[in-house]
Amino acid sequence: MASDPINRLIERLGRLPGIGEKTATRLAFHILRAPEVHARELAQAILEVRDKVRLCSTCCHLTESDPCAICRDARRDDHLICVVAQPTDLLAIERGGQYRGRYHVLHGVLSPLDGVGPEDLRITELLRRLTEPTGTEVILATSPNVEGEATAMYLVRLLKPLGVRVTRIASGVPIGGELEYVDGVTLARAIDGRREL
Repeated sequence: MASDPINRLIERLGRLPGIGEKTATRLAFHILRAPEVHARELAQAILEVRDKVRLCSTCCHLTESDPCAICRDARRDDHLICVVAQPTDLLAIERGGQYRGRYHVLHGVLSPLDGVGPEDLRITELLRRLTEPTGTEVILATSPNVEGEATAMYLVRLLKPLGVRVTRIASGVPIGGELEYVDGVTLARAIDGRREL
């Protein structure tokens, strides 16, 4: 099927996460109908991101310059390190506009069924950053699913002996959510994590 250029493009686009065959077909024909300059700009942007983006040597976030802009920002609190699984998690926290500390990106979570162990994550780099943890707090911001929780618990066991304060992001009922539609585990966490008003 992937012998002609259109079908090859559809097949390649279909490899992207969240893109099914119908969406891949729509995108392929959009690219085909768009001005040639748009297709060339898209191709160039893909090549540039592959050639220029690398890991920040400090926090392991994706960046074109090393260290990344967040690590270079002198206004950030050096004593707060928020550990996230993926760069997309970091971007989500940044969109909130409230957090002013540093980050560390693991590039995954522990998942034995998928063959992902501690050696596959950027844990060594995190431990290296904590050689002088005076007053440092590490905020574990992995997702509240099985893999995220397992990763957080593993990190707690590694970090506590270093003398750092280890905290976990809160989880519970989302703003605007209806209690009747929230699962039992989430409700239980929301009640356990309640705070005084």
